[in-house]
Amino acid sequence: MNHESLSSWNSSAVRLIRSELCLAGISCEQEQRLRQLEARRRITPQTKLPPMEFLFRLAGKPCFARGELTGLSGKAKSGKTFVSSILMALCFRNQLLSVERIEPKRLHVLWYDTEQSEESTQDILRNRIIPLTGIAEDQFPNDLMDVFNVRGEAMADRIGILELFVLRYQPDLVVLDGIRDLVADINDGVVAQDTIERLMRLASDNHCAIVCVLHQNKSQEDRNLRGWIGTELKNKAFEVYECAKSSERIFTWAQTDTRKYDIPTPLQFAVNDQGLPYLCTHEELVEAQFRSQQKMAAKMQQGTNKLPDMNPRYAHKEGRKYVFDVKHLFTDIMTPGQPYQEDMLKTQIYDATNAIKPKLHDEMLQKAVADKILLCTTNPFGKKEYILPLPEPQDPVEQDLPF
Repeated sequence: MNHESLSSWNSSAVRLIRSELCLAGISCEQEQRLRQLEARRRITPQTKLPPMEFLFRLAGKPCFARGELTGLSGKAKSGKTFVSSILMALCFRNQLLSVERIEPKRLHVLWYDTEQSEESTQDILRNRIIPLTGIAEDQFPNDLMDVFNVRGEAMADRIGILELFVLRYQPDLVVLDGIRDLVADINDGVVAQDTIERLMRLASDNHCAIVCVLHQNKSQEDRNLRGWIGTELKNKAFEVYECAKSSERIFTWAQTDTRKYDIPTPLQFAVNDQGLPYLCTHEELVEAQFRSQQKMAAKMQQGTNKLPDMNPRYAHKEGRKYVFDVKHLFTDIMTPGQPYQEDMLKTQIYDATNAIKPKLHDEMLQKAVADKILLCTTNPFGKKEYILPLPEPQDPVEQDLPF
């Protein structure tokens, strides 16, 4: 075939393809875009994908994935900053409490603080994070720890500044404390969706783990993440963790949602007089809970012999005896399917009901088990655990269809 014939054949082939595309309603530009998408985005069983990488290991399970968002939630003063500090310190040591760093090398950290004062940020860095690393301040590798306080920046600019910092410093771990301060209205669904999408792309494009700190709703019974931004974060995050204050100086760190590795056992830690977290023993936990309950009872009595009033949401009086709505109580304070150790659960019973006497806690648990509201099991360490069963799926409603 000579050059003229080949050129004529090619032109005919192109016209034929264009004709077929036009009949299919697809332009040449759209066809080119489709080919790009098929090459980059199509997934088959044979697609070669890199394995997921995780920064840490908690209770023997990998957690805090690179390229993903992780939610860290809790009520005000529930230990979120303590947990964030533990994660940042772990980037410089192999293990802290019972959490391990998976990668052998030290990790690069970017702490992006949107809500605290500059003095508070520096105080936590100098007096908590660096001491937890075990490295003297004058020997601390500052080139691996980039800390920025942006409370003084305009809210509309903060996410753009974060994107610039991540591109510039290429961290392994980003602690965004807190995500709420990236948006003017936490209930603006469009802005919330756009913000989470930008953070997801930022994590994926830069192969880093982004921890998004966000408060739970203010109501004691409502443990949902605050606002529409919280809903979007929970839906899109690879995993979500919850912090809770069990007593005056005892905190609990538990996984509530995950896409891959379930971590059913919460981590409990205490805080010493220097403000540093440490792994507490069972005996220390019980003692701290007892002291906290005594202190709270004394404060509420205010010098009288009268016990604090029970929370009417869960208790009402019949004669001289209180009757507790245990189904309502445990549905409010427990996450279905998640095991709770007995001591931790008793503390939450106390916080919710104001019931001081341990005998009442035992009676509530016994009634809940007898009424099949809770399941009681014994873990491998011989400790009692309670589980609120997952709700049973509802049968589809039958409808009368016209024939």
